[in-house]
Amino acid sequence: MFVRNFMRSTARNSRVCIMALLTLFCCAMPIFGQKDSGEIRIDTELASFEVSVTDGNGIPVRGLSASDFKLFEEGKERSIDFFQPIKKRDSGRPLSLVFVLDVSGSMTEEELGKLRAAMERFVQRLADYESQFAVLSFAMEVKTTQNFTNRPERIEQAFGRLKRDQDGLSTHAYDAVDHAVRMIARRSPKSIRERIPRRAVILITDGFPVGDIVSPATVIERANDAETSVFSVLLPSYSRLQRDGRRILTPLEASGISERTGGVSVTANESNFDRIFDALAEELTASYAIAFYPSGESAVGPERKVRIESRAGLQVRQNRNTYKPANSSN
Repeated sequence: MFVRNFMRSTARNSRVCIMALLTLFCCAMPIFGQKDSGEIRIDTELASFEVSVTDGNGIPVRGLSASDFKLFEEGKERSIDFFQPIKKRDSGRPLSLVFVLDVSGSMTEEELGKLRAAMERFVQRLADYESQFAVLSFAMEVKTTQNFTNRPERIEQAFGRLKRDQDGLSTHAYDAVDHAVRMIARRSPKSIRERIPRRAVILITDGFPVGDIVSPATVIERANDAETSVFSVLLPSYSRLQRDGRRILTPLEASGISERTGGVSVTANESNFDRIFDALAEELTASYAIAFYPSGESAVGPERKVRIESRAGLQVRQNRNTYKPANSSN
C-alpha cells in the first residue's frame, strides 16, 4: 500500500513539475511577431524583395540601411517594415543556394576539374555564413547529386561525383532550374530564426538549352514566387554553335531568366573560374531583404508592381518587380 501511494504521489508531483516548467518556458519565449521587442512578424502576408546595389563601376555596395532606400507600390511611396542585410553568421541572414551543373559534354574532364576546384573554394568562402547548399546535375535528365546540407565537405564530395554525360543529346537547363526553384520553395524555410534567407540558383551551362519541357516564362514566374534569383555562369567557348569566336547572345541569355529574377549572367572560361566565383560570392553576400506589410487595397486584388530606389542614385536590382497579395484569387 505504501509503495502504491508513494508511486501515485510521485507521478502527481511529476505532472505538476512538468506543467510548471512548460509554463515557465512559454513565458520566457519571445513572441513571434511582437513589435514591442523590435521583432518583425515573418509570414505569408509579408511582401519581400531581394535587392542588390552597385555603384557606377558595378561594384556591390555594402553597409546600407533602410533609410537609404525608397519603396513604391503602384507608384505610391510606402514605408519599409522590414530590412535585413547579409552579414556574418551571428547577426546576418542565412543563404540557401542550389548549384545546377550542365554535364552534357560541353566541357572536357580537365575543364570540369578546374570548375570543381573553383566551386569548392566558393563554398569554403560562404561557409563563414549560415548557409545551406544543394547540387543538381543535368543533361537529358535532372539528377539530385546532393540535397540541402550545411556541411561544406558533403558539397565538395558531391562535386567530386560529377561526371560528363558524353551520350547526352539534350540539355534540359530550364527543367533543371525549375527543379532547383521547386526544391528551394519546398525545403528552404520562409524564415530561419526570424531572418529571411537569401535564396539563389547558380546555373553553369553553355547557354543552349535543348529539349526542355518547362518554358523559360514558367521558370521565371516560379522563381519570382519563390523569391529566388538565378545566376548564370555561361561557357560559350565550349558551345558547339559558336563558329567565329565572337561573343554571341545565347538563348539562355535571351530568355531573361537571370535578369528577370534579380540575378546576373556572366561569361566564363577555364582561366577565370576563380574570378567569376569570387564575384558571385561578393554579389550574394552584398544584398538586402526589403519588405512591407500590404494593407487596405494592397492586401487583396491582382498582382501589384513594386519599385525600389536608392536615395543616393545608386544602381538597384530587384529579384522581382511585382508581388501577388496573400488574399489574391489570381
